[in-house]
Amino acid sequence: MNLTVQPIGRDDALEILSWKYDEPYDFYNMDDDGIGELLNGTYFTVLENGVLIGYCCFGNSAIVPAGIKHGAYPDNGALDIGLGMRPDMTGHGRGYAFVRSILEFAQSEFNATPSRLTVAQFNKRAIALYHKLGFEPIMMFLVGDVEFLTMERRTA
Repeated sequence: MNLTVQPIGRDDALEILSWKYDEPYDFYNMDDDGIGELLNGTYFTVLENGVLIGYCCFGNSAIVPAGIKHGAYPDNGALDIGLGMRPDMTGHGRGYAFVRSILEFAQSEFNATPSRLTVAQFNKRAIALYHKLGFEPIMMFLVGDVEFLTMERRTA
């Protein structure tokens, strides 16, 4: 698997906005007006042999804003990382290499040690994957009826 991470362009952002996940992952579907966020300079595409398979983002774009009031994002030097894989590629055992490529990119571009992810608690597949990659649960917080989990990885 030859994965590369690069700055997002408008065409890729529009394609990402069109992605639709099945339940219960439809929670991750984006609004059509999200183009501004995707093009804010913190989002990157993940390509496999030149084909768009996902995206990632860093910093404030990767947090759940309501988590701030719950203390979910202490200023401990962790780089917040957000990510999404193309819906037809999820659940097929490709997540490890996908997330690993994002972590390697974050390390090389931002010296991201430690790094932090926020995931919806119902997303057991992602949580298991993040554990495999060395992330440990830090805290849970509730936004509406959705419980979120922050996880940190201390080593590269």
